[in-house]
Amino acid sequence: MAVRLRLTRTGRHKRPFYRVVAADSRMPRDGRYLEVLGTYDPLKNPAVTELKEERILDWLRKGAQPTVTVRTLLRRSGILGKSAASKK
Repeated sequence: MAVRLRLTRTGRHKRPFYRVVAADSRMPRDGRYLEVLGTYDPLKNPAVTELKEERILDWLRKGAQPTVTVRTLLRRSGILGKSAASKK
């Protein structure tokens, strides 16, 4: 099973709100997921990101691959740098 860290959309029409989740890559975008790892609200100024750092690092150590957007969010929050440092 290939696990991806990706966004799943919630919220209402024209008011997006996203959850960062660990999901099987074969599942649909808003389908079944393994664990909720945080939230992302792009409508706030600046955008608000709340992430469970320890759980994300654990999934990355297990081999989960983040999508391009989630990779950007992790880089902005500094989590991706910590995962690279822990691999050395």
